[in-house]
Amino acid sequence: MKLIWRLFDTPFWALVRKEINQILRNKQLLVLLIVPPTVQLLLYGAALNPDVHNLKLGVIDYANVSSSRELVSAITSNRIFNLESLPTSEKDLSTQVEVGKLDIGLIIPPDFPRKLAQKNAEIQIFIDAVNANTAGIANGYITQIIQQYNLGLNQNQLTPPVSTQVVYLYNIGLTSSWFFVPGVMGLVITLIGTIVSSVTLVREKDTGTLEQLLMTPTENWQILLSKIIPLVFLLMLDVLFALTLAMVVFSVPFRGNFFLFLALSSIYVFVTISLGIMLATVCGSQQQVLLTSFFINLPLVQTSGAIAPIEAMPPFFQALSFLNPLRHYITILRGILLKGVGLDELWTPILILISFAVVLLTISINRFRRQLS
Repeated sequence: MKLIWRLFDTPFWALVRKEINQILRNKQLLVLLIVPPTVQLLLYGAALNPDVHNLKLGVIDYANVSSSRELVSAITSNRIFNLESLPTSEKDLSTQVEVGKLDIGLIIPPDFPRKLAQKNAEIQIFIDAVNANTAGIANGYITQIIQQYNLGLNQNQLTPPVSTQVVYLYNIGLTSSWFFVPGVMGLVITLIGTIVSSVTLVREKDTGTLEQLLMTPTENWQILLSKIIPLVFLLMLDVLFALTLAMVVFSVPFRGNFFLFLALSSIYVFVTISLGIMLATVCGSQQQVLLTSFFINLPLVQTSGAIAPIEAMPPFFQALSFLNPLRHYITILRGILLKGVGLDELWTPILILISFAVVLLTISINRFRRQLS
C-alpha cells in the first residue's frame, strides 16, 4: 500500500492522467474499443449455435397412403426437418441435394404399405454429407424419429416394422476437415486481402509517398491500378497455396473445373481488395485499419457458414448472411471442390459475387479518387 501511495507523489501519476485524457479525447478510438466487442458478443452469441435444426427435407412418396404420410408428418413435426420440396423423380431429388436446395432426401417405395404389414418396410434416405457433423447428427435424429414411429405402430413387436437405408453423398467417410477447410480458405483470403490492401494504402499516406506519386505525370486511375494488379497476383498465389495445402495435408478432393475455380476466386479477390481500399479511405492510420478490419471481418466469418452451419443460426442472421460475400464464395468453393458442380448449379452465388465485386470496387475507386483529388 505504501508503494502505491508513493506513486501518486511521482511523475508516474501525471503520465497516467495524460494517457487517460488522451484516450478520452480520441472519440474514434473509444468507439473502436466499445462498439466492436459489444456487436461481436451479441452476434456470436446468436450465430454460433451448435444445435442442428431447420434442415431442408425433400420427399418422394411413391406409396402416397395414410401410413406414409404419417411417417413424413412424424419426421417434420419438429424444428429439425422442414419439408421444402416434393420432387417428382429421384434425379430431381439428387439435383436439388447437389445444388444445396435440400439437405436430406427421403424416398418411400411404392410397396411401403405391403412391406409395412409384413414388418419389413424400408425407406431410403440421402444426406448431404459435405458437413460431416451435421450429417451425423441428422442421421441420429432420423433414427430416433423412426424408432418412435415404430413404437407407435406396434409396441409388442421386437422387430421394427420400418428400417432406414442411409446414403451419404459427397463425403462418404464423414471427414470433418472436408467441410471446414474450404471455409478456412475463404476466411484466410478475406483477412489477407482486406488487411494487406488497406494497410498498403494507409502506409503510403502516412509516409507521404502517396503525395509524391501525385507529383508524377500519371493519372489517378493509373496510380490505383498499379496498386490493385500486384495485389491480385499475390492473393491468387495465396489461393493456389491454400488449395495445395487443402489437397495435400487434409486430402480435400477437387472434383470440379480448375479454371472455373481460378476465375471465381479472382472475382472474390477483387471483393476483398475493394473492402481494403474502402477501409483505407475511411481510416487515418494503420492502427485504425487493423482494428476496423477485425471489426468487419469477424462478423463476415461468423455469418458465412465457414465454421457454424447457416441453418443453425436464427432466421434474422440467416437472412443477413445473404449480404455476406464470403458466404457465397464458400458456397462456390464447396460446390467445386466437394461436389464437382459447374456454372449451371452455381450461377446464383456467382451473380451475387460479381455484383458485390462491381459495387464495392466502384465505391472504393470513387472514394480513393476523391482523396487523390
